[in-house]
This record gives sequence, structure tokens and C-alpha cells, in this order.
Amino acid sequence: MDERSYDYVVVGAGSAGCVLANRLSANGRHSVLLLEAGPRDNYIWIHIPIGYGKTMFHPVYNWGFYTEPDPNMHGRKIYWPRGRGLGGSSSINGLIYVRGQAEDYDHWAALGNHGWAWKDVLPYFIKSESNDLGAGPYHGADGPLSASSIGAKHELVEAFIRGAEDLGIPRRADFNTGEQEGVGYYQLTTRHGWRCSTAVGYLKPARGRANLAVETDAHVTAVVMEGTRAAGVSYEQNGATHTVRAAKEVLLCAGALQSPQLLQLSGIGPAELLQRHGIPVVADLRGVGQNLQDHLQLRLIYQCTKPITTNDDLHSVFREMKIGLQWLLFKKGPLAIGINQGALFARALPESKTPDVQFHFGTLSADLAGAKPHDFSGFTMSVCQLRPESRGTVEIKSRNAKEPPAMQPNYLSAEIDRRTAVAGMKLARRIAAAPGMAPYVKSEYKPGPATATDADLLEFARENGATIFHPTGTCKMGNDAMAVVDDRLRVRGIAGLRVVDCSIMPTLVSGNTNAPIVMVAEKASDMILEDTGR
Repeated sequence: MDERSYDYVVVGAGSAGCVLANRLSANGRHSVLLLEAGPRDNYIWIHIPIGYGKTMFHPVYNWGFYTEPDPNMHGRKIYWPRGRGLGGSSSINGLIYVRGQAEDYDHWAALGNHGWAWKDVLPYFIKSESNDLGAGPYHGADGPLSASSIGAKHELVEAFIRGAEDLGIPRRADFNTGEQEGVGYYQLTTRHGWRCSTAVGYLKPARGRANLAVETDAHVTAVVMEGTRAAGVSYEQNGATHTVRAAKEVLLCAGALQSPQLLQLSGIGPAELLQRHGIPVVADLRGVGQNLQDHLQLRLIYQCTKPITTNDDLHSVFREMKIGLQWLLFKKGPLAIGINQGALFARALPESKTPDVQFHFGTLSADLAGAKPHDFSGFTMSVCQLRPESRGTVEIKSRNAKEPPAMQPNYLSAEIDRRTAVAGMKLARRIAAAPGMAPYVKSEYKPGPATATDADLLEFARENGATIFHPTGTCKMGNDAMAVVDDRLRVRGIAGLRVVDCSIMPTLVSGNTNAPIVMVAEKASDMILEDTGR
């Protein structure tokens, strides 16, 4: 061990790690070290909301992972972007602020996770946010994470909303009360026209504290074990290897892909996998790296009858200058909003009791999310199933911590996932054909009219489906044989080690994952301090 010792060592400065760094250091009584493998968040396009497109394939600020060939997706390797640097994925995501459905969390509690029902987690959502809807029974007004409404209404988004209303889907002003069904505008994690990542909202205000140390370009390679106790971590930085002690706890916040990887490299995971790679088994936890879930994104692209899309803005020097000035002078316009504005949560399958699909409606189109926009006036209806039943795996390929693990999503392996994918795309087509939307639809570019039958649509999903960036579940919370952490997020059978990130979700929430993970970290902070007090 180095001579350095901290009460808490936090691994990963992403959506959860920045929250823990702030909350655990706030009382001044505990020393905290935050380690981040990536750089500081100095890149300007991290902070401008529309810069999402600039970071999607960035070689420095994005891990740029690829899955293993997925047999359910014609053997394709699917690109999985993950944030690298302060703020993690909260610095490069689509900025959507969505909590999920009350039933998601009640289900967690029903699985035996005490204290995780909707009534238990709602106070932490409220605590975390500064919402321009104002303080009330569902929202907070003075938390670190800003949630902002989209002020300017877009003609094309309004047409999308009218099209959904034509089908009986009600307009909804707030998707974050625990009930989602409806159509409207998303709230975004922005503040005065800038992105509000957790690095901005949580870490920046805490950086001056004497008891908080933050190190970037510090790639953690293993948890250092003393018997069955986590004593610290080893990390590489600037070509040197360091080992630092955690007097109280090591807190893994590396995400659903790298937290299970670190556990496996440290001897915590399925014994057969560890033995195959010559890693001594500290704890035979079969669930580490299992239970991988993700939202599969299916993007329907349309040509628009009017030149009112973001494609048109970006293909005109005059209009580009206009939107640039809008942002520079007023912090408004397309640059302040990002890509997706229109929100829809609906039931695509007749047996569903709550919404089972989510739409992200964007006034822009491209062959890939974050890629160069099409030359034509275009817009995108992206649809994903909210609660997939397909399950995948994350497993180390070697003992090298810098080699990405093998990620196998197994998309569409469950029959209900295939049914929902087809039903969701058919719902998108019904919206496009509805009276409120039809005048804006010149033609369906993808999948295109030749994709007519259910079998054709499923084939389109296999050939074109992609992640919507929500991998979760690989260190799941619970008390069954496959659970990795208990309901206080402590790794089973190991002292001084917790996982605090989206990997702990036993089941995927019904929506985007950033806001739920901030909530998880807020709740975890209280639990950690309570346990330390005992």
C-alpha cells in the first residue's frame, strides 16, 4: 500500500461517483478520494447540449465499446458509447430527465429490497433536483441537478403530439410523478442553456473541500483484498502503479460494464470464470456480470414536407449562424436543447397495464445516433421497449484491466421483446399517419414501405436495432442466489465494499437511467453515512 489512506475511495466520477464525492465529504469529517480513468471535462462540446453529437464517437471522452457478435442481431457487434471523464455518461448523454414508473421501484421492493419502493425513493429524487416546475410533492427546487423544461415549442414536435393525441394518447406536462402515460416534451438536465452533468452539479461545488481529493487519468485495475475485506484499490496513472488504502469503504461507481469487470478482476465473481483466467477466488458470486439488460433503440426516419428540421438548420450557413447567435446571446435555441424534444410513453401491447414503450422524437435524422445529419429535411421517431426480458452477460476476457470485457446483450432473445419491438414500430407508423402528423410526412425513409409485415419489421429490428445507452443490472441488488449486493448495496460476503451505479438495478427502469442513478447515489450516501455512524 501507498502511505495514503482515505476513509472512502470512490471508483468512477460518473453519474453516481460525483454524487458520492459531494455527499460523503460534505460534513467535513470524512476524507474522500475520487478516481476517474478519463480526463477532466474541459471539452467545450461536453457543456453545450447539442454537443452530444460531438462526443458520441470521441476517442478521449468516450470508451467506445462494442458488444460481442449478437446472434439475435445477425451477429452484429453493436456500438456502446460510455462516458469517460468527469461526469461520466452524464457528460455525453442525451440529457433526458426521466425517473421511470412508480411500479418499477415497487417491484424492486417486492423482490425483497427493503427501502426501495416508490415512496422510499421519491424523497431522494426530490432532494437531488432543482426543477423549474418548482418545489412540490414531486419536485425539488434547490438540489444540485438541474431539470429544465423546454420553453420554445417546435412546430414538428407539436405535430407529433397531435398525431399521438389523435390515437387517444393524452398530452402530459410532467412525466416524473410516477405515472408516465402520455405525450409531450421531455425535461432536460440543463441549466441556463448549459449541460448540467453530475460533474457540474455535484462535483464542482465540492472541489474546494480539503477532505476531498480528485484524481483524473487514474485507471483502477483491481480492488485490493485482505482476506474477505476490501482494503483499497490499485490504479495506473501516468505510467505508474499506485495502491491506496480505504479505511472505511471502497465504493465502485464504474457502471454496469466496468464495475462487474473490476469485481471479477479482484476475485469476486463466478468461480469458473475466475479460475479460467487464473484469478484466485475470493468470493464465488455467480451473479457478477449476469442479468445484463438494455433498452433496444429502433429508429424510424421520415422525410419532412417542410424545411423546419434541425437538418435544415445545419445545412444552411445563415441558419447555422442564427442558432449559434441564439445560444451565444440568449442561451436558447437548438444548441441549448440537444437532439430529442418530444416524449411519448404508451402501451403497445394490449395486455400491458402501464406504458411498455418509450419514444424519443427528434427534429433531426441521421443513419446513426450522433452521426452526420441527412441531406434532406428529416426527423426521427425512436422507440424502445421499457422493460425487456432478454438478459445478457459481462465477462472479463483477460486479467488486463484495460481490455474491455466481453459484453453480450442477447437483444430480442425473449419472445415478449420481439412482440413489443414490432408493436412499437407499428404504433410509430400509426402516429405518422394520423391527421395531426400526416401533413408533415413526405415519406418513410426507414424502414420504408417495403417493410410491410410483422416479420419484415422484426427483421428490420435485428438488422438496425442499437442501444439507447442504458445497460444495467450486472451487479443486481437482492437476496437470491444471483444477487451481488444487498439492499444497502454492500457486496455479499465482502466487508468494506459497495457498488453504487446502474449495475445494482434488479430490473431496468421504465425510461432513461441518469436520474435514477443520481437518486441511487443520493440514497446510498445516506446509507453509507448511517452505517459509518453505527
